[in-house]
Amino acid sequence: MRSAAVLLLLALLGLCAANVSAETVQQGNLRVSFKGHMSPHRLPRASLAPVKLSVSGKVTSPSGKAPPLRRMTIAINRHGMIDTGGLPICQIDEIQPATNGDALAACGPALVGEGIFTADAQFEGQSGGTSRGKLYAFNGRVNGHPAILAHVYGSLPGLTSYTIPFVLSHTRGTFGIVLKATLPQLTKDGGQITGISMTLGKSYSYRGTPHHYLSASCPAPAGVRRAVYPFAKASFGFAGGRTLASTQDLTCEVR
Repeated sequence: MRSAAVLLLLALLGLCAANVSAETVQQGNLRVSFKGHMSPHRLPRASLAPVKLSVSGKVTSPSGKAPPLRRMTIAINRHGMIDTGGLPICQIDEIQPATNGDALAACGPALVGEGIFTADAQFEGQSGGTSRGKLYAFNGRVNGHPAILAHVYGSLPGLTSYTIPFVLSHTRGTFGIVLKATLPQLTKDGGQITGISMTLGKSYSYRGTPHHYLSASCPAPAGVRRAVYPFAKASFGFAGGRTLASTQDLTCEVR
């Protein structure tokens, strides 16, 4: 399956001329920080070329405990492509629950990215702590819709295995694809995911033809070698109804 869209999850970025940047959005005592990198940033003008991207996002509360992050909606610019033609499809019940090794054994051919995650863990009668673990991203489907299945496996008791589906849909206009995820409460006492870092990108062959999971072009007008354009809009919804949103720009150079 092919879907017209650019570079998943780069909505967490504001990219500068070197295609690396960081941005922080704050509302009251709630702060969300984003940073990332894409390579290469020199791309063809009229055709697509394979790319890899790394992204990270972190939720903090400088003056107290941050409310749990419950929803993430990412709308991405229409330039570029996600190609899943010939990729195996991972089913949620194959990796939930599962250790890192079991998830790879079950869905390794569907792997499209990996990274790490952090979470605040709380347990009844305890002060809680920070869990860190591996994240694997698999090509999947949810209720008939294409999705990225982000599988995390934690390091504290009670934080075992969770799968976060980012479901993809299409829209018209500047932003051509929307990813929506509902994040779980990790423990009955309110443990929550506070940070994700991920690298996405995969090149593979299907029926003798090369494919690239992520590819993009540089939409610079004729005669111009560098372009800056609205790349993504991201909205983060927290328990209690608070929402933080940001529109990001991408800079690219015609090669």
